[in-house]
Amino acid sequence: MDEKVLHAGVIQEVSENKITVVIINASACSSCHAKGACLASDMKEKEIEIYHFSGNYHPGQQVNIVGRTSQGFKAAFYGYILPFMLVFTTLIISVSISNNEGLSGLLSLAILIPYYAVLYFFRNKIKSSFEFEIAAIN
Repeated sequence: MDEKVLHAGVIQEVSENKITVVIINASACSSCHAKGACLASDMKEKEIEIYHFSGNYHPGQQVNIVGRTSQGFKAAFYGYILPFMLVFTTLIISVSISNNEGLSGLLSLAILIPYYAVLYFFRNKIKSSFEFEIAAIN
């Protein structure tokens, strides 16, 4: 069963087909008693766009954003696991073929350029696969 993840946020903008919600993504240490020692970079505002919603919402309203944990795993796969596998595989193959570690290292890092270019060109398709729901806070 796919578990749900809730994030509290504030509606920034409402249009006919889209609601933009701002959430504050805080690291674990930023909410503890020693948060004065942490950097301001530990807290980041993120905009979430919601396309499928029902009900009346207005800017400034407090809401919950509901996501599925499987979306987090998919994001981690595209952002961390797949690039690591590409770099590692390219490194192993190029070292075994050329026997030149310097060239192999550069080639394995250079493989990330087309990978991120492909992600950029398919960003709208990937973005549409990450859907969130909105729920009013009563």
